[in-house]
Amino acid sequence: MSTLFRDAPAGLPASLARRVLSQGRYEAAAMLRNGEQLVLMIVMPLLGLIALAVTPILDGMGNSRINIATPGILALCALSTAFTGQGIATGFDRRYGVLRFLSTTPLGKAGLIAGKVIAVLVALAIQVVIISTVAAFLGWRPSAAGVALGIPLLVLGAATFTALGLLIAGTVRPEATLAITNLGWILLAALGGIVLPAAKFSATMAGIVDWLPSGALGTLMRAALLQGRVDVFAIVILLAWAVAGSIAAIKWFKWT
Repeated sequence: MSTLFRDAPAGLPASLARRVLSQGRYEAAAMLRNGEQLVLMIVMPLLGLIALAVTPILDGMGNSRINIATPGILALCALSTAFTGQGIATGFDRRYGVLRFLSTTPLGKAGLIAGKVIAVLVALAIQVVIISTVAAFLGWRPSAAGVALGIPLLVLGAATFTALGLLIAGTVRPEATLAITNLGWILLAALGGIVLPAAKFSATMAGIVDWLPSGALGTLMRAALLQGRVDVFAIVILLAWAVAGSIAAIKWFKWT
């Protein structure tokens, strides 16, 4: 935590940007040292990618298995790291008094959220490199235009799920955060439209999935990486979740 002000000139308080970057570095280092986080970040998405590539689940959707699977698995990486990983870590930071310490610094709620978003983006960059490399070995060949669209959309998804994860972690007990974020990961990964396209579900279920942040991100990533376009409805839905989640997290986040 001492890094929050370490880079400031002697006798001068650190700027908000410097404080946020320092917090982001600390959070990223903590995430990458945690073995359980690494399993959630790397191992689970890799297993999902391989399973979808070698089983017929995605057959009949007009493209190769790996081409359909990879965008969804990249979106799953954002869910794993931003929502479940950060949610659990922040919940237990509350329990052990880490957030109480941070509340005495000028970082503030907005600065804490911004620092955690930076940490998520660092971890997500590592995930994207690993998943994309494995997918390339399995035959994935995205277009340059698709990649250029997919990167900012994935960043938006990470910011959205970070805000939602922090909202949960900052308002309920750590044990409840653990249960909610893990159950949420399972339900959104299996039924939330992030890995499997909405077309794989019934019409009623697909209508629900389209309004979820997971379904919006999955749709956006598949539209970008498969067709080189932005799905307008999906990006409006994801932006709405990002704004609402961020406002709610800043308003209701509890330090203790």
